[in-house]
Amino acid sequence: MTAEQYLKVIIEKYARSATRLSAWMEENLAEGFTVFDFPLEHRRSIRITNNLERINRENHRRTRVVGVFPNEASCLRLISARLMEISEDWQIGKRYCAARSFDY
Repeated sequence: MTAEQYLKVIIEKYARSATRLSAWMEENLAEGFTVFDFPLEHRRSIRITNNLERINRENHRRTRVVGVFPNEASCLRLISARLMEISEDWQIGKRYCAARSFDY
């Protein structure tokens, strides 16, 4: 049974006893199945937020070192430069998801 089929069974099961829950599941849960469109080896990377949390910690550390920024634009420049550096690393070096594994 696929995830979509299982969702339909659950929605039908709770359609009368928990109508609001059933309607919410029907409206919102199908979006979560997008992860199944990706190859198995990429699903964990997509599902977890470890990379994003690491980037946020690094940005916080770098802004704390500076202390007080003269203006908002200077803070934005510092963070943008770091994000561009990370983007280049992912494009050139360490790939987040290798393109060859998308060849089904």
